[in-house]
Amino acid sequence: MTLKATGDSARVYEHVPQLARIREQVLLGDVWKQPELAYRDRILVTCGVLAAGGKLEELKVWMARGVDNGISLDEWRGFIVQVTFYAGWPAGLCAGRAAVDLFEAETKAK
Repeated sequence: MTLKATGDSARVYEHVPQLARIREQVLLGDVWKQPELAYRDRILVTCGVLAAGGKLEELKVWMARGVDNGISLDEWRGFIVQVTFYAGWPAGLCAGRAAVDLFEAETKAK
């Protein structure tokens, strides 16, 4: 699996090649390819952890990847409510902020 690093992450990987190698070989080359979870489910788990940790920029990227991999906007709405109750209100708001561009694009498309 190869996922293009974006923004500041790409710059970090450029300057810390060891981290780039670990990302490619271990995280993307091993962890994300384990058969126990579907790719789509891994995205949901990853987004839950990112939301709980308040990692807004990373969450935006993964939520968009989720849409590209079959997670519907209604599923993201349900995800936001679930995260809110299990990880706390700020985590739910973080998830909502991460998804708001996706939701607004949906509204414009109608």
